[in-house]
Amino acid sequence: QVQLIESGGGLVQAGGSLRLSCASSGLTFSAYAMGWFRQAPGKEREFVAAISRSGTNTYYGDSVKARFSCSRDNAKNTVYLQMNSLKPEDTAVYYCAVRRTGGNYYSPADYFYWGQGTQVTVSS
Repeated sequence: QVQLIESGGGLVQAGGSLRLSCASSGLTFSAYAMGWFRQAPGKEREFVAAISRSGTNTYYGDSVKARFSCSRDNAKNTVYLQMNSLKPEDTAVYYCAVRRTGGNYYSPADYFYWGQGTQVTVSS
């Protein structure tokens, strides 16, 4: 059984930072690219970041470029999202997910395992 468990969310003031973690189990973690998505109330699920199997390549949504950084530690079966210079519009539930091999990094339809999400709230 594949499980993805996000942690590290919480309440932070604008301009602050948070580091999200996603711990995985039940799969060969290093064999899969991973992604981060977020969803705010009343909005569609939005691509945030993704990282290739080895961690060599990363991809970011336009709204978070230069502020967020995705990394992974395959020895720990964990992917991270470092979020800096947070803005109120970053408020959302953040999800990690496992990409289908060869899928589109930017499309939630190409990810087939999802965590339950962790809430990030940025106050102004």
